Amino acid sequence: MFPHESPPDWSAAREELREATARAGWKPDLVADAELALLELFVNAWRHGGSAAPIVVIALIDHVLRVSVSDSSPIVPIQRDGSDLLAVSGRGLRLVRSLTDRFGTEPRESGKSCWFELDAAA
Repeated sequence: MFPHESPPDWSAAREELREATARAGWKPDLVADAELALLELFVNAWRHGGSAAPIVVIALIDHVLRVSVSDSSPIVPIQRDGSDLLAVSGRGLRLVRSLTDRFGTEPRESGKSCWFELDAAA
């Protein structure tokens, strides 16, 4: 079903995110939102982007957390409308949008990066 049998380990990316936000004194609820958004983008890169090991970049600058997850597929994700209540997938991008302040996709030389930003003051 998926291009790779088992999902890649995202614990290093999650730990980096936790350490960066802890050093900055972020509230636990914002950290939890960032972790869930990171997980969604990471799993999408594996499941739909065909990457056995998605590339994650985490930056915290001026109270803004920016997380970028890159994969090798040039296909830009499309947010579904959510009208199919029985669907087992398709809600991830809606979730990322609801948890974060900004979200987008950027083409790369080889594939794309999906990113989100979360403001500490949110």
